[in-house]
Amino acid sequence: MTYIVNDACIKCKYMDCVEVCPVDCFYEGDNMLVIHPDECNRLRGVRAGMPVDAIKPDTEPGLEKWLKVNADFAKTWPNITTKRAPPADAKEFEGVPGKFEKYFSPEPGEGD
Repeated sequence: MTYIVNDACIKCKYMDCVEVCPVDCFYEGDNMLVIHPDECNRLRGVRAGMPVDAIKPDTEPGLEKWLKVNADFAKTWPNITTKRAPPADAKEFEGVPGKFEKYFSPEPGEGD
């Protein structure tokens, strides 16, 4: 089993998960993070520390789209292993529906 990041991360981009990830499998986009599905295998503790419900096991139904998004962008976005502050307006985007269609950016982030 692997894990994926879903659209709850878009525009929130909390990085608590990055700090505690034992395998450094997070990759940074302009306004969200993704997990490399071939590198991730044990995120139970990482999920528990997240302020939004953005990380899910790929075994949950309906997450095929997110598995593809994570796999595709983990190939081109830079690896991130150091926690940074979230965007100043992150709280405003918590729980907003349809964030992928409205706000997703395919541009890479800074990485480490």
